[in-house]
Amino acid sequence: MAIKSLPIIANEPPPEAPKPMWGVMKRHLTRKVMVGNVPVGGDAPVAVQSMCDTDTRDVATTVAQILEMEAAGCEIVRVAVPDEVAGEAIAKIRPQIHIPLVADIHFDWRLAILSAKKGADKLRINPGNIGGKKKIAEVVQCAKDHGLPIRVGVNQGSIENDLLDKYGGNNPESLVDSAMRNVEILAEHDFHDIILSLKSSNPGEAIHAYRLIAQRCDYPLHLGVTEAGPVKTGSLKSAVAMGTLLAEGIGDTIRVSLTGPKAEEMEACYGILQALGLRRRGPELVSCPSCGRIEIDLMSLVEEVQITLKSVSSPVKVAVMGCVVNGPGEARDADWGIFGGKGVYLLTRHGEIVERYTNREEAKAALTRVLLEGEREQTLAVPVG
Repeated sequence: MAIKSLPIIANEPPPEAPKPMWGVMKRHLTRKVMVGNVPVGGDAPVAVQSMCDTDTRDVATTVAQILEMEAAGCEIVRVAVPDEVAGEAIAKIRPQIHIPLVADIHFDWRLAILSAKKGADKLRINPGNIGGKKKIAEVVQCAKDHGLPIRVGVNQGSIENDLLDKYGGNNPESLVDSAMRNVEILAEHDFHDIILSLKSSNPGEAIHAYRLIAQRCDYPLHLGVTEAGPVKTGSLKSAVAMGTLLAEGIGDTIRVSLTGPKAEEMEACYGILQALGLRRRGPELVSCPSCGRIEIDLMSLVEEVQITLKSVSSPVKVAVMGCVVNGPGEARDADWGIFGGKGVYLLTRHGEIVERYTNREEAKAALTRVLLEGEREQTLAVPVG
């Protein structure tokens, strides 16, 4: 049997700038802020980040988790700094990882300064609870001296009492005014390397708040739904909020906050970005929902292909369809496809048939072979003739 070698379309690096799918609105223009070597805002790709759930003072465990998160696609990582020991630990953690490190600070301005001096790439603070004007000035000056940006993080639990009274509680308007108040505190010190987040556990409120803030400033926006919940429901809530905003061009970096394994957060982030055509990382599987025309066990075939794709890291798109009549056309934009019908299985590339099989196992083996050979050798070889 002849072998035809085709140039690989996988293992492509992420695009230098987002190339959104048809229908995505023009991106909300924000200033570009550097977090370590990762650009956030402007024309930079939407960055993916997460936060450790380890005790920062436990350096070995924290480093191990960050390395796992890096492998899963995390591009910026945040650690909690509740005391001086945690702040000191940054000096040991930072040299052992490969992505920017963000120090999460609450209430104690001295911890922000310590974290900056120990190697943090960004500070996450709420200026309103970090101390008085003199203390804020010292934090800002330290950030300037070390070339660090500051993320102003506002959520439902940090809104000032007078704003709660003014707006009748936690709502998008009070979130936005709280964020702008804290931004103005930094602006008074001529500091503008700022990233903003306005997080709510309610997707609808988060959407409204980010829409409002996008009209009032050009600072990069960190999207998130706080306290989203366990993996399934949390991913759904996050996809609703972030997907809506990103489709409107709003958002420069995202975190899906889940009660679950950190790898699940990255998978959800990239799933949202990939669905919108903003980023591609890892394989994508599309399959038909099934109907009365299906004559094969489609569900088990999809599950078997999913197992194969666990060994694939390149951004290849694979289609599994149960109808040889419409399948190739419906998945024409897939890099590879397998379609089953009455006594025949088709292996396709971009919707074009490259081989026919009468046996399901042969067809599945052929698909597995081209995917794994492409992963291993950077060339996808398919049997023809």
